[in-house]
Amino acid sequence: MSRKHGRSQRQKNKLHKSDYFSEDNVVIDFHSPPHKDLPTPYSPYKTNASSPKPIQAKNKAQDLFMSSIKTHTLIFGLGPAGTGKSYCTAAMAAQALVAGDIDRIIFTRPAVESGNSMGFLPGNLDEKFDPYFSAFKSCLISNAGKGVIECALKNGNITVEPLAYMRGKTFNRAFVVLDEAQNCTPDDMKMFMTRIGMQSTVVINGDLSQKDIRCYSGLHDAIKRVHQVKGVYVHEFDYQDIVRSDIVKDIIMCYDDTEQKMKSYRS
Repeated sequence: MSRKHGRSQRQKNKLHKSDYFSEDNVVIDFHSPPHKDLPTPYSPYKTNASSPKPIQAKNKAQDLFMSSIKTHTLIFGLGPAGTGKSYCTAAMAAQALVAGDIDRIIFTRPAVESGNSMGFLPGNLDEKFDPYFSAFKSCLISNAGKGVIECALKNGNITVEPLAYMRGKTFNRAFVVLDEAQNCTPDDMKMFMTRIGMQSTVVINGDLSQKDIRCYSGLHDAIKRVHQVKGVYVHEFDYQDIVRSDIVKDIIMCYDDTEQKMKSYRS
């Protein structure tokens, strides 16, 4: 089931001009008008009639999840593979960027591999992290078009950053996505959640049944601690919400014990 905690409208006030002169590691608002009643800031990523049609929720769970992203600051998307967590998140991120509601989409995840290690990856930092970003990038392209996403990546309006490099940063006017959060430690999660700045949306997605770290999951720890904080929404997808295929649903039900792992914060 889905749960909502502390429903609140996102802050609407724009940053003062003095906020433009922040440190280099701060996501800065360059496009916001001085008054909230003025038109939406111009976005170079406005799509035309030939652009891909925005995603439509495939079931009630996806609709609730996407609606929560519009109305909350910090959103947790929990549940098994195939429920559309990443796809819905990418759709909302692409929509916000094209509309000019944000300046940047920031994608991150812990650099933890499933199963055997791939070993050393050649190339620069972006190239090393690209395998972790490729699935989410495909979701963005599906919702905004390849040209828009490639242009945004080139211009720095979409960035990919390893979780370990987040310390000391502040996210203002950004849509930030933390994927595979079940592989974060409690310290990782605390560090990441305290990066949230003004006029931002942060989505943390994970599946507690697919944890690849031996220590206690920081995702589980974070939900227990902050699920009642104002502006936080915890959304749980269930087996019946899987849209990938019927066989995936059956396979996951054979393996998954998510329900037991969630009991401690439900009580």
